[in-house]
Amino acid sequence: MVNLSVVRDRLEQREESLSRFAAKSKNSTRDRSEKPSDIRTEFQRDRDRLIHSNSFRRLKHKTQVFIAPTGDHYVTRLTHTFEVAQIARTIARALNLNEDLTEAIALGHDLGHTPFGHVGEKEIDELNPQGFTHAAQSLRIVEKLEKGGEGLNLTSEVRQGIASHSKPRGDVMGGPVPEDLTLEGQIVRLSDAIAYLNHDLADAFRAGVLKVTDLPTQVLENLGDRHSTRIDTMVNDIVTRSWVATGEEGFHSFPSISMSDEVREYVNVLREFMFDRVYVPEDRSGEGQAARDIVRLLYQYFDDNRDTIPVEYPDEERAVVDYIAGMTDLYAIRVAERIEPGIGSIFITGRIR
Repeated sequence: MVNLSVVRDRLEQREESLSRFAAKSKNSTRDRSEKPSDIRTEFQRDRDRLIHSNSFRRLKHKTQVFIAPTGDHYVTRLTHTFEVAQIARTIARALNLNEDLTEAIALGHDLGHTPFGHVGEKEIDELNPQGFTHAAQSLRIVEKLEKGGEGLNLTSEVRQGIASHSKPRGDVMGGPVPEDLTLEGQIVRLSDAIAYLNHDLADAFRAGVLKVTDLPTQVLENLGDRHSTRIDTMVNDIVTRSWVATGEEGFHSFPSISMSDEVREYVNVLREFMFDRVYVPEDRSGEGQAARDIVRLLYQYFDDNRDTIPVEYPDEERAVVDYIAGMTDLYAIRVAERIEPGIGSIFITGRIR
């Protein structure tokens, strides 16, 4: 009879051909020890657990930027996640780093996003005395909320990458990177920005909010005038700038994942342009205000009626936030409508009734 553990042994041996700076699954740790899989590495197990989780499925009905759009081709939080994973794996493969770890971090990075995207996140952050960030909530989901409160027991490398992926407005590099963040985690931090800047721009064109000619001249001339060209420029620049991560140049100090100063400057111009022309105006739109009203109503109602919160959210201090943050856009609208009929009228169309 075949001992299937030879499959995992073979996969772990293949990881030895990766860069000496790559994270290796055989060195990974979990908070709770488990019997190894016979045919998957530890990072592959994490990837599969994330894909099969309830919170991952809910991403398909969570806003990326445009709230309750009428077209079928707008980006959702789920399609964003897949685009981040694709870009991140391309970079990891080019740099001979661990694709499985990179993919797992990418698949889990946005699980904690609220309904209505960053509008919902900002509203919960203002309402909750302890504050709120989607990155911290993503970590909380995989550690404490999934599987009936057991969590997914992911490896420390995946959890660290999920917790460290987010960046504030400003420089696309997001300021100092945690010293112990894996190169794979650093790749996801940048891939997240590459993905959303480009697909949000495509959605803005689709919605008629922007035209290609509205883009700053230096962005068009230096990053490209097409979606694929801009992504290719950014990805190639990261690979070139981060080439020492391959371990092929005798570089002994632990490297980092970065961009050239020139491309970084143009990406920052594009990022600030998107905040000024798309993100902030969308937050202030009629749909944005309606979304804030719904989140505020839900927070106040469930804060006053905690006995109506499902039993799978037992943490009394966090139950209100955990429940609302886990809602999809459509579910949040429907629950709010039951509490206050008409509050979601701007979103109630034949398509989502």
